[in-house]
Amino acid sequence: MHRSVVTRGPRFGFSLLAGSVLAVSMSACSGKEEAQTAVDHNKDVVVYSARAEHLIKPLFTQYMQETGAKITWLTDKEGPLLERIKAEGDRTPADLFMTVDAGNLWKAADEGVLQSADSQALDAAVPEAYRDSEGRWYGLSLRSRTLVYNTNKVKPEELSSYAGLADPQWKGRLCLRTSKKVYNQSLVALMIQRFGEAKTEEIVRGWVANLAVPPFSNDTKAMQAVAEGVCDVTLVNTYYFGRLQKKSPDLPLAIAWPGQAEDGTGVHMNVSGAGIVKHADNAAGARALLEWLASPAAQAKFAGLNMEFPVRADVALDPVVARWGSFKADTLRVADAGRLQPQAVMLMDRAGWK
Repeated sequence: MHRSVVTRGPRFGFSLLAGSVLAVSMSACSGKEEAQTAVDHNKDVVVYSARAEHLIKPLFTQYMQETGAKITWLTDKEGPLLERIKAEGDRTPADLFMTVDAGNLWKAADEGVLQSADSQALDAAVPEAYRDSEGRWYGLSLRSRTLVYNTNKVKPEELSSYAGLADPQWKGRLCLRTSKKVYNQSLVALMIQRFGEAKTEEIVRGWVANLAVPPFSNDTKAMQAVAEGVCDVTLVNTYYFGRLQKKSPDLPLAIAWPGQAEDGTGVHMNVSGAGIVKHADNAAGARALLEWLASPAAQAKFAGLNMEFPVRADVALDPVVARWGSFKADTLRVADAGRLQPQAVMLMDRAGWK
């Protein structure tokens, strides 16, 4: 396979469609015996990643040190990376596609960009709800989209569910992030799966009616508005809360886990994950790396770097994450977030969620 876009050498550069150039790292082969006869650790594994470099570099460095493998990586937003892989076709240098949100992973699989990993190890490590049914992608860390409230203005027992935010008691008290963000689209998509389209639209219209101000561009701004008293409660991914709490520990903010009643649906979960590219030149190396990322040794670090939850239940939480307390998680398959996302986007538009 011709892979002319990769320049071999001690440092590699990839020229992005956007024009940026990213440096990647490698380590010399250690001479260790191959874990699988099909894996050649002298051959680069090329990763296209929508996860930030500081969240993947420590993992890749550890893997290279342990195995003698070589990894080169390219980081950008998921949309440009996916379009790049499609444009490169069977000439792509990419072996592994890594991104956030099950909707993005589902789209990559649906558009024929990924192949089945055919890995019993991955099927055993990653719960069924957090992977593709055909093995084309696997969740590697979990994030929950939950409620954050102002502790001076709200009692935690007032917050019981996502649907509860549509109640008139929250009129002028709710802040939301824009509907254009995939995290909100996935939440609404799984609400459609759970409640049906009519009930979900009723809930979302209630949210819009209760907004204190127009939607924010990101979760952090929404939480800051809650802390400042602009509104009383918002919906965020937990790791954004963790980052803000670390930076400003005295803010009057706390997490409330929705759906925890005996008959509750649980907390909405999503994933970051990865899949082997259909035209991968080093599929065996990509599979070995993916299996390692799902191993107990790597899971705590993978999740802890971004204050997320390990996808494996047998791995301890990061201490910061553990302090948020335990909760019941929604059991819906996250792949449905991708399948139903087009409906979710149209529903949010009809409901006036900008």
